[in-house]
Amino acid sequence: MRTLWAPWRMDYILSDKSEACIFCEKIAEDRDAENLILHRGTHHFIIMNAYPYNNGHMMVVPRRHTSTLAGWSVEERAEFLELADLAVEILKRTMNPDGFNIGINMGECAGAGIADHIHLHVVPRWSGDCNFMPVFADTRVIPEHIQATYEKLRGAMEDFLR
Repeated sequence: MRTLWAPWRMDYILSDKSEACIFCEKIAEDRDAENLILHRGTHHFIIMNAYPYNNGHMMVVPRRHTSTLAGWSVEERAEFLELADLAVEILKRTMNPDGFNIGINMGECAGAGIADHIHLHVVPRWSGDCNFMPVFADTRVIPEHIQATYEKLRGAMEDFLR
């Protein structure tokens, strides 16, 4: 039998769950590498998902705490999509995916893990990346440690934005 190792999942399972908004906490801190923040925009930021569906799973998150798209300025809407496009471009340059899943789960019943703070998922996909593991073992196989993926993506982001 082969062993699959995903230590960051156990960290999440055993961690104390704060009542505060994790996105608001992370953007307020000055610890981008530790918090997996790849880019800070004017209205939004790009952060890696700490419990990813695939390597390189990123999220575009508003800096302000909001659960909806309603009431956003033209600038906020534009930057939201610009950062989604930036995330796609960086993933193309570094990880060569075959496609992407991009979407928002708005509301807890729609699958939002953090329903009070809207965010857009950018998930790179490769042909054949779905296998039997999620179906039979409720397990995803993530072949690269998340910190190694962060370093690769952060370097590519810095190079691209120069």
